[in-house]
Amino acid sequence: MKKNNIIKYVFTTCFVIATLAQYAFNLPPISDQELIGQGSPQLFGKGYKLRAEAHTAFINMQTAALKDGISIGAVSSYRSFAHQQRIWERKFKSNKAKGLSDLANIKKIIEYSTIPGTSRHHWGTDIDIYQTNVKQPKNVLLPKNFHANGPYCKLKEWMDTNAATYGFYLVYTDNANRKGFKYEPWHFSYKALSSDYLNTYRTLNISEILKKEALSGSASFSESFINQYINQNILDINPELL
Repeated sequence: MKKNNIIKYVFTTCFVIATLAQYAFNLPPISDQELIGQGSPQLFGKGYKLRAEAHTAFINMQTAALKDGISIGAVSSYRSFAHQQRIWERKFKSNKAKGLSDLANIKKIIEYSTIPGTSRHHWGTDIDIYQTNVKQPKNVLLPKNFHANGPYCKLKEWMDTNAATYGFYLVYTDNANRKGFKYEPWHFSYKALSSDYLNTYRTLNISEILKKEALSGSASFSESFINQYINQNILDINPELL
């Protein structure tokens, strides 16, 4: 390599590193309130809401997928504590009307839905996706839609191959040994942010937070239940995101 090219290469490399370091340094840390969905994060997106870096990565992924004939849409992204609480209370009321005990009710809900204050969707890093340029099924977020001859099988194939290139990883994998939430082939997380957020989240007193909010059924949130919920529902995820 010629001397001038070496100097140019070194200068360019140093500039890129310095720029990235400055960008990382200027990123505001996520607050405890934001971690549980009670903050006011700056979010971006049309028809969905993600943090700036995750939003940019998602746009890039959408653009790449579209070139391959796959149009990626969003069903759900950022959800506040209040939003998650509405989901919780609706499901709890419905299950209670069917005669379920409080504990059975909770166990039924957490097959797919999180307890408010514990959702990854509170962070603005996670998104539930589907394919928009196919005939839509009656119920969008069902695993069967993403397999065999399901309408979103091409989307799943594309994501399996390409999602990690854009920083997105499936959260709740189809692993028979995994506990906690059931398999969700639609739920992806932007690792560059969410892995750090998860590490910070683990320092919170989850038991205290859940008991304080007085959710329906919260009297059944025993220490053993909460510990199991943390280990299985919050932490037993795709190892790539830990």
